[in-house]
Amino acid sequence: MFSSPIELAELVRSRAVSARELAECSLRRIEALDPKVGAFVEVDAERALAAASMIEPDDERPFAGVPIAIKNNRGVKGLRLTHGAALLRDFIAPYDHAAVARLRGAGFVIVGTTKLPEFGILPVTEPALHGPARNPWDLARTPGGSSGGAAAAVAAGMVPLAHGNDGGGSLRIPAACCGLVGLKAQRHRVTTAPDLGASQLVVDGVLTRTVADTAALLDVLSGYESGDSAWAAPPAEPFRASAARAPGSLRIAFTTVPPLPDATVESRCAQAVRDAAALCESLGHAVEEVCPPWQSDDIDELFGAYFGAHVALSVQFAAALAAESGVPAPGQMEALSYELWSRATRLSSIEFQVLQTQLQGRMRALIGFLERFDALITPALAERPPALGTLDGTAPDPGATFDRAGYFTPFTPIFNASGQPAITIPLYHGDDGLPLAIQIAGRPAGEPTLLALATQLETAEPWDARRPELGSVRG
Repeated sequence: MFSSPIELAELVRSRAVSARELAECSLRRIEALDPKVGAFVEVDAERALAAASMIEPDDERPFAGVPIAIKNNRGVKGLRLTHGAALLRDFIAPYDHAAVARLRGAGFVIVGTTKLPEFGILPVTEPALHGPARNPWDLARTPGGSSGGAAAAVAAGMVPLAHGNDGGGSLRIPAACCGLVGLKAQRHRVTTAPDLGASQLVVDGVLTRTVADTAALLDVLSGYESGDSAWAAPPAEPFRASAARAPGSLRIAFTTVPPLPDATVESRCAQAVRDAAALCESLGHAVEEVCPPWQSDDIDELFGAYFGAHVALSVQFAAALAAESGVPAPGQMEALSYELWSRATRLSSIEFQVLQTQLQGRMRALIGFLERFDALITPALAERPPALGTLDGTAPDPGATFDRAGYFTPFTPIFNASGQPAITIPLYHGDDGLPLAIQIAGRPAGEPTLLALATQLETAEPWDARRPELGSVRG
């Protein structure tokens, strides 16, 4: 399951392997490795094998027969939809989320659902309900979050790719921790139907091993869904084609200055950015070090409050799904979830709109500053993936936990606030044996250039052959 989904789909079309054999291979690896890794909430072996058995070599769908896992905050009809929360422990999804429907429509075979922290809040994946997901590169460390179960499943070779989503770095953070590619597309590029309206923060996507795979899956997931109130204009050509093009000579900025004024960036994370900048210069790009206008407590406080309001929306939606009446009680949620929900419910609707307007005002200044550049390189993370238990959503001081999370991942939420596309790529490997990633942000709606640049860097410093040592498993 370390092969590209593009290659696996071709193997099915050429009759070199059957869709059922691919599903069996994935399920065999999950059975062998997930007791160590803890990536999955639920494995749907029977339905996966049944679906795979129905796929013939002449199936024209682009990914017919390729196994995939779905993050457990998107509905998969007939499976539990928990959001990592006890409040939804036994809720069975009565529908497929739009992203799930598009993946099925492309021919993917869903083998199960993966873990996330409760309501996707933390950049680690240790929900009290399901237990921790572990990083396949070091089982004592986090795979990141909130799409941590998805990243762990792909990094361990249990599936060739996995679905996830990103509201503050939740694709890019686990990609960086686990040596994968994680793209947060342009705001409104991928529909959030039917659960949410036009989300200002959250974009669904995938975790893959290569930029080409990520681009191909953006072609599958992107586009208008009936009833969407906002959507990004479609690209001039498929994203997969753009990713394969030479990017030309670009103007590239880089920085190691974090958006959080008191955050510290570890030397290895900063050096990766400087090395990437030098690599870009050697490839013919014009490179300049900059200090973006983002280091202020004001931006941090605005984003924290706005993020908390989105958590509150998820909690209320969850309570409605679970048919809970009244106000959720503290014992029904982890301490951090309840704290963010409580803060947000003290906001009036007018105060929420003012908050959104203020945050977007700050982002206009940032986007204006970056207008003369095609891309901005930053650290993906400010520090190496922490040990399990470092960030605990049940800890008695939720505010301290939330602040600590920000110091680990200060570079990712800013691009959810601005809406720009951003990607993390595992360009290097640290002397501690863990992947070492950078983040690249693009212009608004600039995924084509961003993907082309990421592909060029991948060609210069290939990473796909790197594998964590989890022991040999047949298939």
